[in-house]
Amino acid sequence: MRTLLLSTFLVLGLGLTSSQSAEPTKLFDGKTFNGWDYFLAPSKDGKKVEMKDVWTVEDGYIKCVGRPLGYLITKDEFSDYELRLKWRWVKGSKGGNSGVLLHVVGDNKIWPKSIEAQLASGSAGDFWLIDKPQVEIDPKQQDPKVERHYFRIVKEAVEKEIGEWNEYVITCKGDTIKLEINGKVVNEAKKVVQNKGKIALQSEGAEIHFKDIEIRSLK
Repeated sequence: MRTLLLSTFLVLGLGLTSSQSAEPTKLFDGKTFNGWDYFLAPSKDGKKVEMKDVWTVEDGYIKCVGRPLGYLITKDEFSDYELRLKWRWVKGSKGGNSGVLLHVVGDNKIWPKSIEAQLASGSAGDFWLIDKPQVEIDPKQQDPKVERHYFRIVKEAVEKEIGEWNEYVITCKGDTIKLEINGKVVNEAKKVVQNKGKIALQSEGAEIHFKDIEIRSLK
């Protein structure tokens, strides 16, 4: 009996280790936008804006100038994953607004149905629910002025100084989403009905840089 139990624990342990040690896949190779599409709002004069006018690759990172509004979006859909990425605002600036859109469906509009993991300087880690996705978040975190906005659960600063790289770890597993910034858990959503979709990075008014974007399956 002892041998049988030991064998069972070993099998279960190996299965868990295999799942946790799945190799991450780079969503950004540091050189190209392979695997990504984009959408940008038309300019005020009605002219079509090209991707290169907003999104470029410089020294291994993605540079987004922030205007016009739009987003980079993965060509593939994902579910049950851990997403890691780094972002920074331009040194000497006041920061700005951006976000990581999760479980995106129905793209090609500003803004597509999704759950936004906020990147706005000073508020990174907040949730914004775009186009009414069905999610359960602690009502104590809800912004009394904006129904679809939920503040992060930590009050202290979690972001680094403007100009320094921050790291986001976003875990989407089953019907939950957990946000972690620079090693600290800052928010969680449960009972997420739409738990599969594309991933997008916003262009939302200010220059922002992204790098080291990778995803690891948790299936």
